[in-house]
Amino acid sequence: MITIGQLAGYIGVSIKTVRVYHDKGLLPEPDRDASGYRRYGANDAVELIKIRTLAEAGVPLARIRDLRAASDEEFRQALGEIDDELGARIRSLQETQGRLHRLATGRLVPLPGEVVAHLEDLARWGFTPRWVDLQRDLWILVFATHPDRAITLFHDQAEILADPTLRQLFLGYDHAHDLDADDPRLDGLARRIAEANRERYGSDERPGLDTGSEIPSLIQGRVNASSPAWERLDSLIRTHERINMSTRERSASRASSRTVTIPVAAAWSGVGEGAFSSRWTRMARPGVCSPSQYGAADTIDAARHPSGGGRP
Repeated sequence: MITIGQLAGYIGVSIKTVRVYHDKGLLPEPDRDASGYRRYGANDAVELIKIRTLAEAGVPLARIRDLRAASDEEFRQALGEIDDELGARIRSLQETQGRLHRLATGRLVPLPGEVVAHLEDLARWGFTPRWVDLQRDLWILVFATHPDRAITLFHDQAEILADPTLRQLFLGYDHAHDLDADDPRLDGLARRIAEANRERYGSDERPGLDTGSEIPSLIQGRVNASSPAWERLDSLIRTHERINMSTRERSASRASSRTVTIPVAAAWSGVGEGAFSSRWTRMARPGVCSPSQYGAADTIDAARHPSGGGRP
């Protein structure tokens, strides 16, 4: 007969583990000697080895006792279920590990690789760091809240921004940030965006997020709060949109008030928000739209730099 310390040492577990198995009813407690110490025999050692084997295989302690009494078929079925559970846990741990690795590289909230590449393109195309940061934050919000629609909306915007002519309206919106709210150039930019909306959609229903989503209004609120000029531009775009609408379209607009006018949320549901989409490409055809007509960024920058006649 051996002591609990000797048993634990031989089998390769701790004394605490043996006591836990006693408490859980997995390993029956042996008789005690005259001094009150537990004494273990060969059968106890064999039982402990079996319990340890199951536990090391990932079987929860709560299921070990049932498995010990199960038939061969029940035993195999139970192990299959446990294997499935472990597989799910492993995948979850791998996802957690991936998130930790992304955090270690400084990406607090990761975006798809194509979105990250797109944000890098924005800087190369002349967008301000302010605009790039704003785009990043807003796409994070959209991908987190509407993952089923986000990638479609992103692809729509990315396709438009790849067109140098159409890109000018985005640049115009960006560069309007520092203008006075009553700057007359804002009305011209708003009119061009509203006209582009009309050309882009006509009387079609606009695609976008769920009609009950509050995300578009959160986005437009974030944008408007960052610049009085942007807030004014938002109001002007909506005004021009209403002027351009037919009576039937205006009625539909009142039923859909959750809108975004900033060209960051391409084609999100409602009037004023879907300024850019793949069907805009038809505007670049000869006779439909000229670069000068939609060159909002150049117009704004030329007024800022009269001596240079445009952007430096």
